[in-house]
Amino acid sequence: MPENENMMIGRNPVREALRSGTPIDTVYISQSAGGLGEIVALAKEHGAVVKTVNDQKLSQMAQGGAHQGVIAFGAVASYVSLEDLLEVSRSKGTKPFLIICDEIEDPHNLGAIIRTAETAGADGVIIPKRRSAMLTPTVYKTSAGAASWLPVARVPNLGAAIDKLKSEGVWVYGTDMNGSLYTQTRFDDGGVALVIGSEGNGMSRLVREKCDFLVKLPMMGKITSLNASVAAGIFMYEVVRQRSK
Repeated sequence: MPENENMMIGRNPVREALRSGTPIDTVYISQSAGGLGEIVALAKEHGAVVKTVNDQKLSQMAQGGAHQGVIAFGAVASYVSLEDLLEVSRSKGTKPFLIICDEIEDPHNLGAIIRTAETAGADGVIIPKRRSAMLTPTVYKTSAGAASWLPVARVPNLGAAIDKLKSEGVWVYGTDMNGSLYTQTRFDDGGVALVIGSEGNGMSRLVREKCDFLVKLPMMGKITSLNASVAAGIFMYEVVRQRSK
């Protein structure tokens, strides 16, 4: 059964969605779970309907997800435009810092990337409309609520999006095993867009060809690759480190 894109499950995702002003219609609360007072108060403050149900009902709604006693329905799958993402850095007076997910199809990986991107101070995440995970309940759950704060642009063509970023003075860094070591690459000389390739195949050929630079992590063991979200976090915090000098 496909995920309901208007459903959020779990305490952190629901709490952060309410705190960030994400439109929420209804919040379902377990009649037996404790520690939900803040979520109930936030829901009422934002005009959401609060319904108390039993755990069996919540589990049925969650379709196997770990609901932690709370499920919310609202406008979960909301996206912004690429121009909206560029406006974030303009409004802050900073250089753009964006994450491009090239066919990241695992919602857990996408959620983890969004979570790290938000904590690293990125302006937003860009995903393609095809062959990519979307903003589903699993993504919100894995992001621990960060998906409610960090804007996500869903574009029809990553190549065209990269061209737009370049026209705005953003350097595009692709993550590829044939690139230069990330510690020997400058990320503090302008706007940055980090491209994270898919879990199995890495970046697509067209996206790779459009990158200004290719960067890699040193592989010291017998395994020659990292989980996409783990690798993304290392690259992101190298950008943070260099910009903090």
